[in-house]
Amino acid sequence: MIGIRAEFDPEWKAGQARKHSIKLMPSLSSRPLNRDRVRQLVTLVAIISTFVINVWSNLFPIGGQNIGELSNILFEDVLIIPANYAFIIWGLIYVALFIFAAYQRRPAQSQNPRLRQGGYWLVGACIAQNLWVGLFLFRLFAVSVLAMAAILVCLAIYYLSLDVGTKHNISRQEKWRAHLPISIYMGWISVATIVNVAIALRSISWNGWGLSDMGWTIIMMGIAALIGIWLLLERSDTAFVLVLVWAFVAIALEQMGNPLIAGVGFSLAAVLLLFSFWRFNQKQSLSS
Repeated sequence: MIGIRAEFDPEWKAGQARKHSIKLMPSLSSRPLNRDRVRQLVTLVAIISTFVINVWSNLFPIGGQNIGELSNILFEDVLIIPANYAFIIWGLIYVALFIFAAYQRRPAQSQNPRLRQGGYWLVGACIAQNLWVGLFLFRLFAVSVLAMAAILVCLAIYYLSLDVGTKHNISRQEKWRAHLPISIYMGWISVATIVNVAIALRSISWNGWGLSDMGWTIIMMGIAALIGIWLLLERSDTAFVLVLVWAFVAIALEQMGNPLIAGVGFSLAAVLLLFSFWRFNQKQSLSS
């Protein structure tokens, strides 16, 4: 009887179709949550892959020379390259990124609005960094600037999406496990971008438009310091500024034979530290 009714009663068939669509509604509403979980997993995989490729590029570099060795051999006269010890900051960066990866992977963070807004921009930064490693090892220094710029742009968008340093009601846990890692990462990539541009320009024998290498080095260090001060004033991002201090001191120590560059490096580091202490005390007085 049911088969006969289904065949000859269009209204009954329409009713059954409506019931079927109602049953499907819960599965459709769960799709955003599934997308969140995919984003969390992809972010975790991207961070792990970036770490693995970084380790591989140092242990088994293409052409037998890793990134640090290429920089020291081919560009030893580039004045803005920090001392070798400065690059151990990558250890801190990856520890911070793994903490962030674990934090954002938690089920409770799957629908965090700021992480949702950030989307896949951090994944984009990781992909661009992996690409940059290959380009640099293949000595495509000028092209590598594009990859480095992509890393910086992706991180900047993600940084803004997380509302780093804003006065929104954000938990202490999120500040330490999400904001801090991204601030440290973006701070060092900002320095790396300046160094990468200097290396690329040297590789194509750029004449500096009549300005000396020393002049351009001081200008670029000054621009980096101004960016740090601006982020300190606008977002109280001490972590970003401390990364710049680390870089400036390392540049100064590397250029001890050049009193002007060394003096500028130490001076800018001191200025940034003073601004950091001033901003911290200002925040403390406002909150009391």
